[in-house]
Amino acid sequence: MRRSLLVPLAFAAALALGAGCASMNDDETAGWSAQRLYGEAKDAMASKEWQKAIKYLEKLEARFPYGRYAQQAQLEVAYAHWKEGERASALAAADRFIKLYPNHPNVDYAYYLKGMINFNELSGMLTWLTSPDMTDRDPKATRDAFDAFREVVTRFPESRYAPDSALRMRYLVNALAAYEVHVARYYMKRTAYVAAANRAQYAVEHYPRSPAVEEAFFILIRAYDALGLDDLRDAAERVMRKNFPNSEYYTPGGPQRNAPWWRIWDPNW
Repeated sequence: MRRSLLVPLAFAAALALGAGCASMNDDETAGWSAQRLYGEAKDAMASKEWQKAIKYLEKLEARFPYGRYAQQAQLEVAYAHWKEGERASALAAADRFIKLYPNHPNVDYAYYLKGMINFNELSGMLTWLTSPDMTDRDPKATRDAFDAFREVVTRFPESRYAPDSALRMRYLVNALAAYEVHVARYYMKRTAYVAAANRAQYAVEHYPRSPAVEEAFFILIRAYDALGLDDLRDAAERVMRKNFPNSEYYTPGGPQRNAPWWRIWDPNW
């Protein structure tokens, strides 16, 4: 009885071993060194073959988890995922690198890459068609990008990525301020004056140097006036006239907006 059981077990083991050998033989990278895997991945990236590069980099990490090639592979795979349009995987890879190697010489690039991934985030083709303006979108990605760029500028001021990060931060501050004003404008149209005043006040307090602050003050004045808060209205108007003495919002009809080509409805937004 025992002998009859041993024969099929031995046969099954032989099949498993054969299958394992076959899978190894089918893997073109079997026997490749870490240096060759990394080199082939870089060549694939140069050719914009992102999935191929990701495959090589992941094999490199799995087979050679220690050493400089494995560390660099984590950064490269984050970039490859991003270029392939796999934003979540790209962010996860960048975060993992930062967590594992917080003192790595290239950790500044990991933060910069996180900023770029969020900076260029698109919420699908439909969102792009209806609203390519960043100020119309959920600001989470914008705030995440700002935080990542701020890490580069504050922690690594000598980094080669610091100047570009600073420029993008200024743009993002304006985008965040414009978003708050956009929402305040929305609330004003729906006579939600308290909510409009809160949003406009937030923009004034948190983004005082943004160009959107001029309109934020105007919305604040209108909201306070609608609420019958005359003292607050007058105070806001004094500040606005002092800082924007030639504002177009003082002229009849206010500033004339030209609707973007993609916004075919509500030309006054």
